[in-house]
Amino acid sequence: MTAPVRIAILGAAGRMGQALISSARDLPGLVLAALIERPGAPAIGQSVDGVRIGADLAAVLDHFDVLIDFTRPASSLAALELCSAAGKPVVLGTTGFSPAEQAEVAAAARFIAVCQSANFSVGVNVLLRLLADAARALGPGYDVEIVEAHHRHKVDAPSGTALALGRAVATALGRDLEAVAVYGREGQTGARDSQTIGFATVRGGDVIGDHTVLFLGEGERLELSHRASSRGNFAGGALRAAAWLHGRPPGLYDMKAVLGL
Repeated sequence: MTAPVRIAILGAAGRMGQALISSARDLPGLVLAALIERPGAPAIGQSVDGVRIGADLAAVLDHFDVLIDFTRPASSLAALELCSAAGKPVVLGTTGFSPAEQAEVAAAARFIAVCQSANFSVGVNVLLRLLADAARALGPGYDVEIVEAHHRHKVDAPSGTALALGRAVATALGRDLEAVAVYGREGQTGARDSQTIGFATVRGGDVIGDHTVLFLGEGERLELSHRASSRGNFAGGALRAAAWLHGRPPGLYDMKAVLGL
């Protein structure tokens, strides 16, 4: 009988940490083995399903097979450094990395398997595939705008998912997103450049995550949307990725690889 994959969760007391813990209880083949929070967090010392929440990832490196991390860039990079030295794969859902920080993620993936995705929802990853198909079929004659909404606590904008959606469209159209993205409009902006891809951000309340991509043409428009009503779908995808990642060779993977898209 195959031994279960031992999971560690960084940011165990956060919104995604709690969703991961809840979802892991229902999945065969996985077992919670380590829970880590930032030093000084109120949850330190508490026990969840028999696992004590600690503050020192280095102290539990021998206790788990795969780390799941949905925190912030600084803590994620520190965790990647420890895990790459210990040969522990990482499922990375943190967003908001700068180009230099993303280069550090890629460097770690030379030594361990890293599955990084802006969104671990199966539905969002199917949407990425649909967007590429739609962009190629519609061609350059449609203006592209992306609208995203999240809860008031989200610290980065646009969301990593919105950027991933924009990147999927830009790649399909042969454009460089960094060169054509427009992140805000105000005042006398002039007529819209047909090559641009616009982003609009909404923050408020407890919105888990809404994303809509609009292809706006003459006489018609196509809208492709994904709305999350629970963090459980993100958690389920991340746990699925953790099971898939265990035993993989070093490299930087994404959810398309996990799902075979």
